[in-house]
Amino acid sequence: MTNPQFKIIWKPSPNYTKGRRGKKIVGIVNHITAGLMPGTLSWLQNPKAQASAHYLVTKLGDIYQLVKDEDIAWHAGIVNKPSWPLYDGTNPNHITIGIEHECISGGRLTELQYQATLWLHKQLIAKHGIPVDENHIIGHYRTDGKNRPNDPGPDFPWNRLLDDLKGSENIKTQIDLPEVPVRVNGSIIGRGVIIEDVTYMPVRAIAEALGAKVDWDANTRTVLISKGGK
Repeated sequence: MTNPQFKIIWKPSPNYTKGRRGKKIVGIVNHITAGLMPGTLSWLQNPKAQASAHYLVTKLGDIYQLVKDEDIAWHAGIVNKPSWPLYDGTNPNHITIGIEHECISGGRLTELQYQATLWLHKQLIAKHGIPVDENHIIGHYRTDGKNRPNDPGPDFPWNRLLDDLKGSENIKTQIDLPEVPVRVNGSIIGRGVIIEDVTYMPVRAIAEALGAKVDWDANTRTVLISKGGK
């Protein structure tokens, strides 16, 4: 379910260090913002924050770039109880790319957001020659297990992401995903698939079965569901 319409939008942050100090990019560090748009983007662009990331992926699937890949973003520089075997004692910011995901603590990525970050990961992996495994695609908790144990959180779709990056997306869709019937008022209206303990099914089928009207606003990329004037 790759969307060819994803694109990277430049929204520069002043919170970065020029260059890479002679280091090579070896991995990607995934984060959650613990806040929502537009405030989270504004904060990452605020000099008072003293923090940034190379990219921010929103719930709507927008991808913002705040710092150039060849520069150092300030996203994972504090190391405390690391569990990352590639950590060599230097600042992790020097050798990684940071991706923030708009999400509150304990939340899940939206499907559009997941597809956007999957697309972004693929671009970065191809560009920088990053190996696809659990030691090169990591969470912030791997460098700071004390202060960031829930970044990006237990619901981040690690297995799905690594499987899809390894090229098993089609096999997984066809074979491994369990299906369940979805009923409305006693009638089966279709079959959903379970991914990371969440059932997915086209929203139109459910809404229309409940007597609602479904419209798509292309400008805001919003599904509008109305019933009884609401």
